[in-house]
Amino acid sequence: MALESLLAQGKVIHYLCQDESRVGLKTQSGKVITAKGVKPKVAVQWGRENFWIYGAIAPLSGAHFLHEYPKLNGECFQEFLDWLSQQLGEDWAILQVDQAPAHMTSAIRWPENIIPLVQPAHSPELNPIERFWQLLKQPLKNQLFPSLQALRERVQDLFDQLTLEQVMSVSSYNFILEALFYAASH
Repeated sequence: MALESLLAQGKVIHYLCQDESRVGLKTQSGKVITAKGVKPKVAVQWGRENFWIYGAIAPLSGAHFLHEYPKLNGECFQEFLDWLSQQLGEDWAILQVDQAPAHMTSAIRWPENIIPLVQPAHSPELNPIERFWQLLKQPLKNQLFPSLQALRERVQDLFDQLTLEQVMSVSSYNFILEALFYAASH
C-alpha cells in the first residue's frame, strides 16, 4: 500500500529504527576515576550467559519498544515484528533495519502495518538506535551480577527509567529529522 494512500486514509505512520543488542554476565569495563597515580581496579566476571534485547525507537517522538529474547535469529526477529505490530495497533511504521541475516531471510513475514527500510551494509552509524544501546548499557559497566535474573531485573529498571526526552536526545540525528520534516510537508 502506498504511503500517500495510508496518509489519505488518516493513518498514523511512525519512523522507527530497529536493532538488537546482547546483554550478558561478562563484565563490560568502563572508565573509573581514581586519585593521581592510583591504578584503577575493577572486579571482573567472565560468565557467558546472555540474552538479547530487540528494540525499535522513534527519533521524532522518543517512543521506544523493547523486548527480550534468548538469541538473535530469524525466529526471534519474527516474534519481535509480530509483537511490535500489536504494539502499534492501528498505526503503521517504517522500520529501519540493518542487513543482519536474521532480518534478510526469506522466512520473515512482515506484518501488514510494518514497512521495512533496509539500511546500507556495514553502516551502523546510520542507525540511531546504536547510540541508544550505549545509553542503556552505560550504567551496566563495571557491574557484577550474581545471576542472569539479577541482570534482567537491572535492565528492566533501566527500561522503566527511560524518558522520551532521553531517547530523542540520543537518536535525533539531524539528517533523519530534516528528512521526516520534509516528507511531512509534502
